[in-house]
Amino acid sequence: MKTSTKRTILAAAISSACLLSAMPSYAEGTFTANASGTSNYIWRGLTQTINEAAIQGGIDYAHESGFYAGTWASNVSYASDDVYSYEHDMYFGFSGEADGFVYDFGYLYYNYDAEANFDFAEIYGSLGMGGFSVTLYLLAHTEADEGEGQDFGFGKASYTSLDYSTEILNGTELSFHVGYHDGDFVDAFNFGDGTDNYADYGVTIAKDGFSFAVTGTDLDDVGEDALDNDEVKFTVAYSMDFEL
Repeated sequence: MKTSTKRTILAAAISSACLLSAMPSYAEGTFTANASGTSNYIWRGLTQTINEAAIQGGIDYAHESGFYAGTWASNVSYASDDVYSYEHDMYFGFSGEADGFVYDFGYLYYNYDAEANFDFAEIYGSLGMGGFSVTLYLLAHTEADEGEGQDFGFGKASYTSLDYSTEILNGTELSFHVGYHDGDFVDAFNFGDGTDNYADYGVTIAKDGFSFAVTGTDLDDVGEDALDNDEVKFTVAYSMDFEL
């Protein structure tokens, strides 16, 4: 889901090329589209493209009531010969503001190539005030098969993030992020070596659609591979939003 160019809560994100199509605009809501190119698709501190570039984009609908829904896609690859080629996300939720707090909660489905058999979904909730926000994602369900001793049940995997953003120097946005991923599904989807939890962190500077991010994790060196998720990564991206 959009993390490097995804919204952080769908915001970041998360994460979040376009799936642009002509769509009508209604009095109570609006359609928008987004397109981006990034030198590396980073999701929760981990590369989703073996440290190579990604083209990403999506379409969102937002209603004045606070309801929103959308879809987003990106190329992905976890090894040079794996069956993964794309990620297609679908989500809906409700966001708003009350007593100075901003809230956002919803459902997010991650769809991959059928051969991978690893589609999964999460529910999420976020609460923010000022430049701070805290977000919790919980595993809702997955089509993946459990291995011996693994539990992919509801809420058995989670991702918690703390984020802070502030404006500096003529509209430039500076953001800080720390996150923690935990559960059997974390190991099954990302590692397969028994690593069922890790922490990630990042700092991003963004202005006029351009962004530069420095991200890393607390993972140990697992030897030479195409992922290098134990190393600090530097990512450059450009994104655009369109009214439809």
